[in-house]
Amino acid sequence: MPQRRNAIKRLRQDKKRHLRNLKLKADLKKTVKKLRSLLAEKNIEEAKKFFKDLTAKLDKAIFKKIIHKNTASRLKSRLGKKLNKPA
Repeated sequence: MPQRRNAIKRLRQDKKRHLRNLKLKADLKKTVKKLRSLLAEKNIEEAKKFFKDLTAKLDKAIFKKIIHKNTASRLKSRLGKKLNKPA
């Protein structure tokens, strides 16, 4: 355990940030899963709405440095290809 006041405060802040980041990552994973299930069901119209929502969430996660920009780019690219693939 840290002894100094500023180290104690830093530990407290790190715990809060860690929990916040876990929550945002879980939300991202849930959204990706939902989009993939919509694509599997061939529900393209609703999938397009989810894709727009997902890209916004990914961009926010990049900005907050929760995920790497290349990871988000790869996800957007792959899901976009599946979405725009001719049926």
